Parts: sequence; C-alpha cells; structure tokens
Amino acid sequence: MGIHSIANACSHLQNASRARLGLTSLPNNKYNLRLALALHRAGFISSVARGGPHPPTPGSPLLLPSSPASPDLSSAVDEAVVTSANVATRRLWLGLKYWNDEPVLRRLEAVSRPSRLVTASLSDLGRVARGFPAGYVKGLNLGECLFLSTDRGVLEVREALERKVGGLVLCRVS
Repeated sequence: MGIHSIANACSHLQNASRARLGLTSLPNNKYNLRLALALHRAGFISSVARGGPHPPTPGSPLLLPSSPASPDLSSAVDEAVVTSANVATRRLWLGLKYWNDEPVLRRLEAVSRPSRLVTASLSDLGRVARGFPAGYVKGLNLGECLFLSTDRGVLEVREALERKVGGLVLCRVS
C-alpha cells in the first residue's frame, strides 16, 4: 500500500481542519479514496467527490460506495473522462465538518509510517478497542477511531472486529 500517500493525507486533512477550510483536495489515488470513504462512513467528513484541479459544483453528486462491505467504485459518477493526459490533475474533493464552530476532525495521526509498518492481529485489535495498548498501538480513548487497511478495504477498528479481520494500522482520528 502507498503508506506515504496516507501519511501525507493525514497531515493535510489535519492542517485543513485547523485552518477551518470548508473544502479541501487530495491527489486522486486508490489509497486516498479508500481512506476518504472510511472517514465519511465514520462521520468525520461531510462529502467526497472526484474532480479536476477546480472544486466541483455544489450540486454535483457525491462519490459514495453502494455498500460499506464492497464499494463499487466503477459505477461512481465522474465529471470528466480520465485520460493519460489529465490523470495527474485529478483530485478528490473532501468537505470538512464543523460543530459549534469547532472541527469534527480535530486530530488525525498516522500510525504506520513508510519506515515502520504497524500491523495488528484480531486479538491486538480487541485490546486496543477496549483501551489497552498492544504493541506499537496505544489504546483508544473516548471519541477516537482507528482505521485499518484489511483485505476487505479500509475499516474502522470496530468494523474490523465485527468482521474478524486484522490488518495494517493506518491512522487514528479524534
């Protein structure tokens, strides 16, 4: 997995949230798309849309999976056809959420880094979800979420426990 793009996305989203931006963009790649859809399912961001170098129009349809278990990204609505000439200009546009003038996405911290990939087994995830540390991963506090890359996509730790899968720990969000 392109863990460096996930680490860059984490720092960018945290900075955009602290700067109180309503809309921000990330490079359009499958790793950023899967993380953005997982953040949207968890309620940290308000919208995810594909677009070009300029933000999409306010009425454009959202890019969301048909079901959380198996996102069908091929049926997603896209404003322009992606060719080899314009692929580098394609962006993911994310709408950030705020509640009572405070960002919903306060802290987004990458756990795995390119120099150290952190994986967690099912038993480790159970300990972390209950608030106890397991290996390099600290236990979750109230209001925190931990996102994993599994063979079933990017899942939050509670979803991974329901489906009984472990995986690569991407980031923690509060």
